[in-house]
Amino acid sequence: MQQETVGQTVDRRQSSRAVPDEPLVVFEGVSKSFGKLQAVRDISLSVHEGEFLTLVGPSGCGKSTLLNMTAGLFPPTEGSVTYRGTPVEPYNHRVGYMTQSDHLLHWRTVAKNIAVPLEIAKMSRGEIKDRVDELLELVGLAGFGENYPNQLSGGMRKRCALARLLAYDPETLLFDEPFAALDAQLRLRMQMEIRRIVAQLNKTVLFVTHDLDEAVSLADRCVVFSGRPGTISEVLDIPLPAERDLFSIRHNQKYAELTARLWDEMAPANEEGEN
Repeated sequence: MQQETVGQTVDRRQSSRAVPDEPLVVFEGVSKSFGKLQAVRDISLSVHEGEFLTLVGPSGCGKSTLLNMTAGLFPPTEGSVTYRGTPVEPYNHRVGYMTQSDHLLHWRTVAKNIAVPLEIAKMSRGEIKDRVDELLELVGLAGFGENYPNQLSGGMRKRCALARLLAYDPETLLFDEPFAALDAQLRLRMQMEIRRIVAQLNKTVLFVTHDLDEAVSLADRCVVFSGRPGTISEVLDIPLPAERDLFSIRHNQKYAELTARLWDEMAPANEEGEN
């Protein structure tokens, strides 16, 4: 059988979206409070399978709160969060979560870091080795399995964390500013890797970022938050090609228009956050 290319996978995924389907994740009238502090208010949003959704907004507007509720780390105070039509309960094992910190275990090699969720799942040694080797190849770390985290560059550590995230094959990936600490060039390379891997594996993604360029270049749709407590002010479609060259996309007129629109949308919130 001929192997499907990344581009073919993306095209198949997008063509399938043209057919109406049930949303994968649904937030309906969601509010969340922590004591007297209300994080989000009246959030209604549907996320479809295979979609790459970015979330932007000022600090403290509740973007990460939505990821945490999707993961089942805590329930909404009001409203409902469902996954495949079922209320999310602690914990949602169909999702994988990656934050700004890679949380690698410094006393374990790259391969053994990636193997952690497989060991928890009590897979056999042979199965673990095969899966780890597959993941090392997928994220571009083949040959580095016996290295330790302190021997890796920042980008390689992110690749290791990503491989560990993918180890048990979650169908939805939650990213909370995973590349915020990287320099611009390395961040771009990791953005390209995420697009490639997500398309190849046909994953659904919720990706929180403060970088508006990143929000547009990666997404199928971008959710804009404003205020405290956070509410959704706009959901912006990103009609850019599925197979994107992130090196040259900044010369794309539609990309420039979308990024400028996001800046315009965010400007009042940014001013408010500075006062």
